[in-house]
Amino acid sequence: MGKEVRMKDIADRLGISVVAVSKALNGKSGVSEELRARIRRTADEIGYRHSRVKALAARSGVKTGNIGVLASERFIDADSFYLKYYRHISALMQQSDYYAFFHTLTAEDEEKLIIPKLLSQERVDGLIILGQLSREYTEQITESGIPVVFLDFYDDRNDIDCVICDGFYASFDMTNYLIRNGHRKIAFVGTVNATSSIEDRFLGYVKSLIDHGIHVSRNYILDDRGPDGMDKVISLPVDMPTAFVCNCDQTASRLIKQLQAAGYRVPDDISVTGFDNSVYSSVSEPKITTIEVNTEAMAKCAVETLMKRINGPSAVTGRISVQGDIVYKSSVRSLNK
Repeated sequence: MGKEVRMKDIADRLGISVVAVSKALNGKSGVSEELRARIRRTADEIGYRHSRVKALAARSGVKTGNIGVLASERFIDADSFYLKYYRHISALMQQSDYYAFFHTLTAEDEEKLIIPKLLSQERVDGLIILGQLSREYTEQITESGIPVVFLDFYDDRNDIDCVICDGFYASFDMTNYLIRNGHRKIAFVGTVNATSSIEDRFLGYVKSLIDHGIHVSRNYILDDRGPDGMDKVISLPVDMPTAFVCNCDQTASRLIKQLQAAGYRVPDDISVTGFDNSVYSSVSEPKITTIEVNTEAMAKCAVETLMKRINGPSAVTGRISVQGDIVYKSSVRSLNK
C-alpha cells in the first residue's frame, strides 16, 4: 500500500499553509477562488482522498464498541488533571461494554491538521475532545460527521455538544469571597484568550469587581502563558494587589513561589487563590484556596451525551454546565478588623 497523501503534502507542493488547504477543500472562506481551484487540482493530481474521515459517517452502521478521547499535549502535565477525566470516561464506558482510547495530539498534529489513525482508520464510533484544540482542527473533525462532544471547552457554534465547568460563576464567587474578606486591590492571573475556560473565569472576576464598584485595572490582568500555551514568568505589577485570582492551581503555585522569592509572605502579605483543586493546591505551601471541579460529573455528562449522539446522530444537547465549589484552604487572609 502506498503512502497516504495528507493535506501537508498539498501545502508543501504549493508552498502554502495547511490551514489554507483545509479551508479550500472544506468550502470555507479565506482563500481566493483561483487558489481554491489550484488546491483541488493538486489534490486530484497527487491522489488525496478528500475528507477521508467522512467515511466514518457513511459506513454501514456496524459499531466498533470504541470511542476516542483526544487531548493536546499542552494540557497533559505532571499533575494529570486532565487524566482524571479520562479515568472517569474509561470506567463509565466499560460499564456499557464500550472502551475508550486516549490519544495525545502533538503541536505538529494540530498545526498540520493531522487526523489520528483511530479516526481515519474507523476504529471509533465517536470522540470526546478534551481541553481545547484549534478551530481549524475541530472543524475538520466535526465536519466529518462523526459524533463529537467537547469536554471542558466550547466555541461559538451552537450545534456542538459541550460539557463545561461553570467557571464564570465559580470565579465570580471566589472574587466575592476575597472582597468579603476586605480585599479591594485584586488581580487576575491567566492569559485570557488562551482558552474558553480562562475567558469565563476572567469574566466572573470582572463581574464581581463591577458589582462591588471596583475599577477593573488593565495593570491587574496578568498573562501566565505565551502564544504556544507554555508557561511564562508572570510580570508582577508595580502597584502590588492584596490578592490574586489565578485561573488554575498550577499558575497559583508558580505565583506563590515567585512572590516568596521576591520577599512576600502568602497569605500574610498577599492572598492567592486557584482553580481545579488539583494536586498543586495540596502540595503548595501554603495550601491553595481553590475551586473544586467535579470531573466525575462532567465526564458522566460527556459520556451520556456522546452515546446519545452515537445512537441518534440528529440529537443535539448543546452546552451543559456543571457547578464548581470553593474549597477553603490557607492561602487567603482576611483584611477585616
